[in-house]
Amino acid sequence: MQEALAEYLRHLSLEKNASAHTVKSYREDLTQAIDFFRTRLGNEAPRPEQLTTRLLRAHLAWLSEQGYARSTIARRLAALRSWCRFLCRQGTLSANPALGLRGPRQDKRLPHFVSREDMMRLLQTPPAATPLGLRDRAILETLYSAGLRVSELTGLNVEDVELADGVAMVRGKGRRERLALLGPPAVSAIQRWLPERENLAGPHAAHQPALFLNRNGTRLTSRSVGRLLEKYLAQAGLDPRTSPHTLRHSFATHLLDAGADIRSVQELLGHRSLATTQVYTHVNTQRLRESYHKAHPRA
Repeated sequence: MQEALAEYLRHLSLEKNASAHTVKSYREDLTQAIDFFRTRLGNEAPRPEQLTTRLLRAHLAWLSEQGYARSTIARRLAALRSWCRFLCRQGTLSANPALGLRGPRQDKRLPHFVSREDMMRLLQTPPAATPLGLRDRAILETLYSAGLRVSELTGLNVEDVELADGVAMVRGKGRRERLALLGPPAVSAIQRWLPERENLAGPHAAHQPALFLNRNGTRLTSRSVGRLLEKYLAQAGLDPRTSPHTLRHSFATHLLDAGADIRSVQELLGHRSLATTQVYTHVNTQRLRESYHKAHPRA
């Protein structure tokens, strides 16, 4: 199974263009499953041919007994399904043992988002008188203006941004490329940051393509973006649950609130499926319901 897993991970990386983060997650999830299979089968070197629906179901039951969240179990089931499909295509398995498995019912959680007023307060919090303050303003403006994932933001290079046109070429999940739109405040913030970026990069500027740099003049990481957001949330007195991805949720929610077409929002977010985008219409419905019950005399 370990050899079959290694081959599958190579397939994900080289043929499916999966991100390093995705490959890492699948490796961890499936390695844990193989360890369970080894214990359950009493075999130090289990073979893929020994995979059965009963064995997979036992693993899911074990995950539930260990207290894993439903969302985690669903993700690990998705990894098993994908791996089993690959083994069937390779001819290693004659039938897919994961076909009959159903994941746990998921709790329907509406995405957390920031109100327009709080968003404006957050965007004005980074100081405009320091190089890193200008960088942080540009980061927050870009995240919110374009609705980017944090990995998409940190992956931006200077050459990806066309400030005159207000667009950025973004590489999203599966390395799919799309054009993201930058509003005038984001364009202005990036323009003010670029001279400071050159100073920060120093003599290595010509060899450092990243748009956003850390103090050492190297590419900023997703974790660093999360930390700087935490700092400004505390300074602005805003909800500490807010994450960089919350700004993406806020981007979509504010667009739909203002009457944007849901398919346009789908394109801007880079969602492959409209169903993924439709969660934001549920946010709007909930807010309408709250307003109705608050204001209607017969509600």
